[in-house]
Parts: sequence; C-alpha cells; structure tokens
Amino acid sequence: MTRPNIVVIMADQLAPHWTGAYGHSVVKTPHIDALAARGMRFDAAYCNSPLCAPSRFAFMSAQLISRIAAYDNASEFRASVPTFAHYLTALGYRTCLSGKMHFVGPDQKHGFQDRVTTDIYPADFAWTPDWEAPDERIDKWYHNMETVKESGVAVATFQTDYDDEVGFAARRWLIDRGRARAARDETPFCLVASFIHPHDPYVATPEWWDLYDGEDIPMPEYIPGLEEQDPFSRRVMAGIEADIVPLSEEEVRRARRAYLANVSYFDSKVGEIVKTIDDIGESENTVVIVTADHGDMLGERGLWYKMNFFEHSARVPLVMAGAGIAQGSASNACSLLDLLPTFIELAGGDMAILGEPIDGRSLLPLARGEANPVDEAIGEYCAEMTPYPVFMIRRGPLKYIHCDPDPPQLYDLTKDPLETRNLAADPAYKDAAVSFAAEVAERWDSENLRRNVIATQKSRRALQAAMDAGAGEHWDYNPPSDASQQYVRNHMDWTVAAEHYRLNPRNPDDRKS
Repeated sequence: MTRPNIVVIMADQLAPHWTGAYGHSVVKTPHIDALAARGMRFDAAYCNSPLCAPSRFAFMSAQLISRIAAYDNASEFRASVPTFAHYLTALGYRTCLSGKMHFVGPDQKHGFQDRVTTDIYPADFAWTPDWEAPDERIDKWYHNMETVKESGVAVATFQTDYDDEVGFAARRWLIDRGRARAARDETPFCLVASFIHPHDPYVATPEWWDLYDGEDIPMPEYIPGLEEQDPFSRRVMAGIEADIVPLSEEEVRRARRAYLANVSYFDSKVGEIVKTIDDIGESENTVVIVTADHGDMLGERGLWYKMNFFEHSARVPLVMAGAGIAQGSASNACSLLDLLPTFIELAGGDMAILGEPIDGRSLLPLARGEANPVDEAIGEYCAEMTPYPVFMIRRGPLKYIHCDPDPPQLYDLTKDPLETRNLAADPAYKDAAVSFAAEVAERWDSENLRRNVIATQKSRRALQAAMDAGAGEHWDYNPPSDASQQYVRNHMDWTVAAEHYRLNPRNPDDRKS
C-alpha cells in the first residue's frame, strides 16, 4: 500500500464544542463538518497541558511535559527531544511546518525540513512565570478581561495578517509538491499548517463577523458564584482579573460572537488547504487531521481562555479523514500524545524507530473503525496561576483533577457534561476517588516536580536578563528566501521555467506548445 501523505491543520485555542462537527447549533464550520462526515471524529480528545507551548511540545514529541521539562510558554523545547517530524523525515517523508508551533530555544525546526513562515510569538524566555510569587501578575503578557471588553470588529489584526500568510505559504508548498509529482517525485509528505485563530483577542474581520446575528449567540450555560468556585478556578480568575472586573451581558455576547466568527475564518483555511490537496491530485492518498492545541472556556464557569482541565479548556477537536480512514466517531478518551505513534504507523514504521520512550499510543485502529480497549488521557499543568503542578486523569466517563494544596475533583462526564457536581466526596464514587488518588501518588512526585519547575524558572529568568542586556542572538525564526532563484531569472530558460511552474494534474496532457 502506498504510504499516505499526512496533513495536519491546527487551530489555536479551539474547543470542539464551538464547531458544527461536534454539535454547536450556531457556528458555521462547513469544511470541518465535511471532513467529519467522511472521516473519523474523536469525541474525547484532550490536550496534555492546557497552554500553547507545553501542549504543542507534547504533541510534537508524544511525551508528557514533566518528562521533557516543557512546563510553560517560556520553557525550552530541547533539540535533543525527537519529534514526529524527525521520525517521518527518517522514514522518507518530506516535512514542512507553516505557522505557529511556539518553539522556545535556538532550534526552530525540530525535524521539519522546511519551515516556510516565522512564528507569531517570541522564542525566548521572557514569558517565564514565578512559582515563588504565584499571586504576582505579569501585566505585559498575562491575559486579563480587557481582551474580552475590547472584542469586536476590525479590518485587519496581527492575527489575520499572520494566518493569511500561513495559509498562503502552506498552499504554495503543497503546489510545489504537486510540481514534484509532475516531475515523477513520489516522495510522501507531511505538512503541518498551524494557525493562530480563534485565539484571543476576540476581534473578527467584517466578512466573518457579519455571518452571525448577535442575538443568536448562545451564552454560557453554567456560571457558579465566586464562593462556589474551586480554589484553582479562583486562582485562575484572580490571574485573569475575572474576579474583580465585571463583564456585561453584551460584552460576553460580543466576545463569543467574535470567537465564533474567527472559528469560521479558521474553517475557511481548512477548506482552502483541502481544496489545494485536491487540486494537486493527492486527495486519494492523503490523511487530513484537524485539531487544536487546547480549547477556550469563553465564559463557561466564569472562566476565560484556558489554563485549567475543565472540558472547554482541555478538550480539543480531532477529526481524521482520507486514505484508509473509516467513517464514524470514536468515544475513547485520547490525547495529542497519540498522534506521533499514529503518524509513524501511517508512514509504515514501527516503534523500533523511537529514540526515547513515548507516552502515547497509535489511534489508527480507532481511525479505521476497529475496537480498542484503551480509554484514557493524561494531563499536566505546570505554568502560571498555580503554585503547584495540576494533574488530570480522564478514564472512561470519569475525570479526576489533583493539585496538592486543593481538594480533589472528580466528575462523571456522562451524567454531568458541564462538570457542575464534584463527586470526590460522594459515597457512591468513593472507590473511584480512592483509586485515582492512589494512582496520582504513584504516577507523580508532585513536590519534586515543583522543585524542578522552580529551578528552571530561576535559570530562565537569569538567562533572559542576560539576553535583554545583549547576550547572544535572537532565536526568532527567519524563513530563508533567495529571490535570485525565484520565478524567471537570466540563468533560466523561461520556457523551461514556465513548464515547471504550470501545474494541472487533473489533465497532465494539457500543455501549451
């Protein structure tokens, strides 16, 4: 069997709840919906850390963040950690990243042969939190409620500038793969096209804003009072100032409208990339995956953004469609850790290629419609707005959340999908709560992990101070570009160049003489 191409289309801060494929009643996501209709929709997929960089490093490496010290948005992603890009390249794939991956450190490719855009966020240690001062806000880069209050419409934003570039660069790279096919190069490829939308700021362009009527936007379903919030939620609320900055109903509705508009904008990028795959004649031999790094609470439970393990923050969409993928849905809990081994299996490799142990398992049996007994996802959070690590175990219908200074939380998601009732002290769930507590103690040494987190924070803050003073080079990625080799130049025969650039795989005999 021909090894399929792999195309990952990644959103930033998109919970599955906000897509039509997962049942939202208002949002317009026709392209994601179409992929789900002809492929496999995973209904309990989670990120492994509900924050951008840690989640992405876990996704790339299939290792939990505690294993690779990927604690927060300023943690270095070490060059020595193997990624799926390394493995696929070793298996003979041509690999490319277009867009965001929030790599921190001097290695800005991590196994990708081609990287065709810069990143949208800094690659240094400036965003390092301080667990020895967990109540101290860092206003330069912490979220706050101004982001919600300023929601609305704009002709352009830095995010639309970026995503338009990411989409264009991804499509051009795919077209070049089509040109390579026309020249008899059958190398399979892996493209990751990673967009910043619908991540806040909640600002949409008029085209997408006007898709929605503000009166039709659903409001949050469950908002407990401040005194009813669990301790970790109260810390997050304090960190984003949601506990002291009131929001009007109109402000909440406007932010949610802009978010849905930006989900539709992202969906349009999915459609453009899927069309390009078809245009180059590779639809029948490509697996397309749509996912995200984490979700967005969007006012649910009185919380915004991410940084917690409630469903709207920790769950991600995961849709696979294409070569060899069955049509249906999979209820098993899984996570972004599972994509690396899935890609290796798709590429015809096996686990003997691994350079380091991984924490994921292949989802290909589920994607092919086969039964699979594993029903589990593991999460860790070691970033801002907490003084201790936070752990999550999702197994079957139950989710358990632990942080040393806080009471444990246990939710039955089948009976209580909004997580309104903490069952950790419920006699009917006593055995499950005791078992989960014992498993947490066995899996993690929370105190030691906390010491490691604080040690890296101290070293990174010292290094950042030196970098701010002028030590070393900036790590921000500059995509290479050589204009002397582009389009038509004097050392080229223009008729040969024109023949190379002309691509019509649907009718390869259609050539001008």
